[in-house]
Amino acid sequence: MSEEEILELQDKIDQGLQLAEKRMLQEKALHNECVIVQSADGEIQHIPAKHVIAEYSLSL
Repeated sequence: MSEEEILELQDKIDQGLQLAEKRMLQEKALHNECVIVQSADGEIQHIPAKHVIAEYSLSL
């Protein structure tokens, strides 16, 4: 594979992962579920998916 082909493949993988994450968050928000994340200091947090979606939409 050439360098260009590798970069194109990486871009497609990244786009696919972003789409999968978006769909997962939408499904969780639909059912009023939380997303479980770990903060930088190691604390486990339960965040409503709707809040995560709202945060993402502000940063886009």
